[in-house]
Amino acid sequence: MNGIELLGATLLHFLWQGILIAAIYAAVRRGAARPEVRYLLACATLAAMAAAPVTTWIALRPPSPDAVALPASFPATHAASGAAGVPGERFRFFATGYEGVPSAWLSWVAALWMAGVVVFWLRLLGGWIMAERLRRRQVRLAPAQWQQALDRLRTRMRISRPVELLVSALVQVPTVVGWVRPAVLIPVGALSGLPVEYLEALLLHELAHIRRHDYLVNMVQSVAESLLFYHPAVWWVSGQIRSEREMCCDDAAVAITGDAFGFARALAQVGAAEHAHRQASMAASGGSVANRVARLVGVPRPASRTHSLAAVAAAAALVAVTAMAVVGQTGRPKFEVSSIKPTGSRGGGRMQSMPGRLTASAPLRVLMQAAYHLQPFQIVGGPEWAELDGYAVDAKASGNPQHAQMMLRLQSLLEDRFQLRVHRESREMPVYALVPTRGGLKLPPPRDGSCVEEQAPPPGPGAKHARIVEKHPDYTVYESAPRCGGMDVPLEARGWHMRGGKVPMTEFVRALSGLLGRTVSDQTGFSGVFDVDLEFRRDDTTAFDTRAGLAPPPPGVIPPETTSPSIFSAVQQLGLRLEPAKGPVEVLVIDHVERPSAD
Repeated sequence: MNGIELLGATLLHFLWQGILIAAIYAAVRRGAARPEVRYLLACATLAAMAAAPVTTWIALRPPSPDAVALPASFPATHAASGAAGVPGERFRFFATGYEGVPSAWLSWVAALWMAGVVVFWLRLLGGWIMAERLRRRQVRLAPAQWQQALDRLRTRMRISRPVELLVSALVQVPTVVGWVRPAVLIPVGALSGLPVEYLEALLLHELAHIRRHDYLVNMVQSVAESLLFYHPAVWWVSGQIRSEREMCCDDAAVAITGDAFGFARALAQVGAAEHAHRQASMAASGGSVANRVARLVGVPRPASRTHSLAAVAAAAALVAVTAMAVVGQTGRPKFEVSSIKPTGSRGGGRMQSMPGRLTASAPLRVLMQAAYHLQPFQIVGGPEWAELDGYAVDAKASGNPQHAQMMLRLQSLLEDRFQLRVHRESREMPVYALVPTRGGLKLPPPRDGSCVEEQAPPPGPGAKHARIVEKHPDYTVYESAPRCGGMDVPLEARGWHMRGGKVPMTEFVRALSGLLGRTVSDQTGFSGVFDVDLEFRRDDTTAFDTRAGLAPPPPGVIPPETTSPSIFSAVQQLGLRLEPAKGPVEVLVIDHVERPSAD
């Protein structure tokens, strides 16, 4: 028997060996209650399956001539069976059942296996390449506050090595990429579309994958699948590994949050998104979401003896458990009392968001910009009236929720009253990269009085930090300092005036994006806060002019009433530079919208 025939016999023997090993595993795992134990058993089973063909190859291999060289006095009857009769007997035992198989057939088995291995290795290589491209294509750094939040969660998960947080347009669920330099990818819109506690729970789950080195284990597991691709038992055991792995990470996340039901609700939402946007990815999201949610909320799953009954039970669990997980908190929170009425005005817009109260007078698209935290150029589609017709909004929420929670409620209000249906996508568009100048950053540190807190009283003679804007014989116009962490960009006699106190770089970049009508990518690496006080002229680069109802000057013409620099020169006062580039831009596409009915 030559090497090719020996390989064919080895592959055929693994058919019954794989079934036997899987049967033993199935019997043993019944007594294991913890996912961690079942996971280790499944890994050991897959390792045994990978070792079985190697052992069979060694056992089937004929002894070498040197090994069977016998002394002259050794009986000839024993020589036919090999040294001391052992190798020959061992060979005949393993060859039982294949002695009548023609050599050509064994060769064809080996040839087909090698062709399959090539296909699966190409598939595996493509998956690795895709995983590396995920962290480089259509991604951007997450806002600094979320990277800091991930670092805090990483410390709680006892992970010493750094983990990067990226926003990706190519994933639909939070995903871990990389082993040496791991990164967590979150889908576009997750930062604003999911409650904070949900997203933090899901990030803990992904950090658990990193702590357990699951990415490396998954790579080794994929190699075993590629070599033993033809045996269904291998895929079943490998599926058990992925399922138990997810449960182990679920337990690790719940151990830190202490809220199994909250994590189950987050998992149910992600499971729905993954089902709706199925795509090839390297996300560590194996296992049945329904089974995982059922286990977390303590819903028993009926045992079944047949595959069909198991499928029916799983489908029933998916419907029942997901309904239980979502009932009482269906998606985003909502206002307790709300009113929307047409104002009859066209364009413009104003909004005031206070804890527990929101008032606005603006067109739908302006309301969407605030609700989804987007710039005007990031909203695509919709009828003309959505951009022009004004609506008065007055909404109240119990518990005095802060601004971020109020915006989630505004999203729900727009979807309910305007029948607004949207989806997010990423498009390659011109952008600006914000980078430090050669002289380094010159960001002014926060000073006392540069801003007021969110709940400060309205501007007036007694208001703290108020300043006089206009003084008339009969009245005085006061203006308060901007809210801490926010930006004001009023139009004054000399041009635009950008000012803010205790401003994070994410907010400064957001304001620049709105002014320029183009996404600005933060590449400064600055994670602190600073004060902003910049004056710049109106020109053809400031898209904000058009939205304020002002026609920009002709290209290259400086208005005579000002000698202020352009926005590009103004930011250099802070040690910053705007460089034209191209990159992925998150946009919100309006799929359906209707005029609201009367209250």
